[in-house]
Amino acid sequence: MIKHCFPAMGTEVELLLDAPAGEGALEATEQEFHRLEALLSRFRPDSELSVLNAAGVLEAGPDLVRVVALALEARAETHGRFDPTVHDALVAAGYDRSFEAVAATGVASPSRACGGAVRIDGYRIELDPGVRLDLGGIAKGYAVDRAAELLATAGPCLVNAGGDLAVRGGAWPVGVEHLTLLLERGAIATSGRDRRRWTRDGREHHHLIDPCTGAPADTPLLRATVVAASAAEAEVLAKAVFLGDEEAARRTPCVLVRADGTVTLGGGLS
Repeated sequence: MIKHCFPAMGTEVELLLDAPAGEGALEATEQEFHRLEALLSRFRPDSELSVLNAAGVLEAGPDLVRVVALALEARAETHGRFDPTVHDALVAAGYDRSFEAVAATGVASPSRACGGAVRIDGYRIELDPGVRLDLGGIAKGYAVDRAAELLATAGPCLVNAGGDLAVRGGAWPVGVEHLTLLLERGAIATSGRDRRRWTRDGREHHHLIDPCTGAPADTPLLRATVVAASAAEAEVLAKAVFLGDEEAARRTPCVLVRADGTVTLGGGLS
C-alpha cells in the first residue's frame, strides 16, 4: 500500500494506492488535482471561474463547462436545494476568502438572493447580470472522481479530500460515525455546519447556504453523510439531505447527525 498526501482545495488530500510501484501515478494524480483547483477555485483571481464571475460570459474549457453543467443539473434535480449561484450569499455571510483567512469577527452583509439564470451554449457560459457562481463542493467532488479514475489505472485506490472520498477496486473500510462501510466502488461525502464556521455580528455563521433564504441554513441537523456512485453526486445529495430533502434521505444511503448527537440512518443503512 502506498500513501501520498498534499494540500489542495482548502483541505488535505490523501491518496491510497494498492500497487507495488505506483509513485508515478500518485504524482500525476496530485498534478491533476492542482490543475483543476487552478481552473475552478473562486479564490484564485486568474481561475476560469473567477474570470467568468467577473465578466459574466466566457468561452470556457471543458472542465469548467462540465462542472457548471453538473451543478445546473443538480439544481434542477434537488429543486434548488443545491444551487451554484450562492456565491454572493456566501460572500455576504463572510466567506469572502479562503477559509483559512476568514476573519473571526466582522460585519455580515444582508442575505443575498440565489437562483439566477446560467446558460451554456457549447463552451460558452453566460450568467445573468449580478449572478456569480460558487462551485466549491461539486468542484471538489469532481476532482476526487477524476483523481480516482487516474489512480485506478495503476491499481485499487482510495482518494480522500477532507471527507469527499471515492474508491475504485479493492475493498475499503470507511468509518462514518458509529458505522464501518465497506466500499468497493463509489463515493462518500459529508455536508455539515460543524467545521467551517466563523463569527460575524456576534452570531455564528457557516458555509452551507440555504438558497431559499440566501443565509446560512437553519436546520436541526449537524451534518449529513451520503453514499453515491460518484463524489460529485454525493456532494449534491449531502447538501440536499442536510437542507431537509426527505425523499433523498429515504432513497440515498445516509447517516444523519442532529445537533443533540442523535444519529439516524437512511436509504437502507442499518
